[in-house]
Amino acid sequence: MRPSRAKAIKSGLYVLTIAVIVYVVVYMSTPYMINQPGTAEEIQPMVSIKSGDAEEKGTFMLTTVSVSYANVWMLATARFNKHAEIVRKEPDRNDEEYETQQRYYMSSSQSNAIMAAYHKAGVKYDVVSEYVFIVGLSKENPPKGDFHSGDIIREVNGQQVKRFEDLGLLLKDDKPGDRVNLRLERGGKTIDLQAELVEIPAADGGRKAGLGVTVGELRKVQAADPTKEVQFADTRIGGPSAGLMFTLEIYNQLTPGDLSKGYRVAGTGTIAEDGTVGAIGGVQFKIVASDREKAEIFFVPEANYKDAKAKAEEIGSKMKLVPVKKLDDALNYLASLEPKAT
Repeated sequence: MRPSRAKAIKSGLYVLTIAVIVYVVVYMSTPYMINQPGTAEEIQPMVSIKSGDAEEKGTFMLTTVSVSYANVWMLATARFNKHAEIVRKEPDRNDEEYETQQRYYMSSSQSNAIMAAYHKAGVKYDVVSEYVFIVGLSKENPPKGDFHSGDIIREVNGQQVKRFEDLGLLLKDDKPGDRVNLRLERGGKTIDLQAELVEIPAADGGRKAGLGVTVGELRKVQAADPTKEVQFADTRIGGPSAGLMFTLEIYNQLTPGDLSKGYRVAGTGTIAEDGTVGAIGGVQFKIVASDREKAEIFFVPEANYKDAKAKAEEIGSKMKLVPVKKLDDALNYLASLEPKAT
């Protein structure tokens, strides 16, 4: 073999080896995800009320967890990051379903926050169902149709669908194997298709015909006074855990004065219409994110307080951690504060 040809083969093998290493380390997927501190973001730019009081010398901040699909390099480096956590992916959920689910949780969180704030501020409102959409595809009873997570179900056999109940009523007389005509909305486009119904579990323990998908219902909270309607800016944040902090920001805008008293207030927790604050996951990451953004107060669900306190002590944070079980706990604490000296 001539030296020039041997050199070319050697160079080619070198390039191929580098390419394989890069693929394995950077692009090859793994069955793991990495959780770590996300952001602590000001809520005021995300929420607007036409007649709202915009006075806010401090700020209310929602907190997030950064979730990444891990490659080999990320797995290796995460082991040396004391603020990172490696977890297994859920095997039966794809990326599209995960993102749809997180958007649904966020939408529900915002609706609950509006209702809780309206209830506390004495604002009359109605809840209107807007549409039903597909959250995920069943693994136990797979659908027999071209469904995607996020599809809006507009019609079944020419009949409009706006609520959970509509879908159930329209399919109640059908049997597995029957075919139905559907009108969906996907990415702003209308799609007409036919699907075969499959056998799914019924609420009474029996079996019935269904599409083989899990669905969610988008509801809009409408104030009796249109000037008190709450509008949310579009964000890429998902999940239900910003409920409490959304409620505080909305209530602050609905009422005169400044609830923040000039402080940087972060926090987390789900919210129910009656103001009950629920536990969340990943509180340790949110403590780190809030401390980085110089939060002075952190509202934490009582059930998460122990973990939050341990993480705050570990990083030497000076934030005041305030455990809460309901909205009034947070409001009473803020009311007790003296305005921050400027």
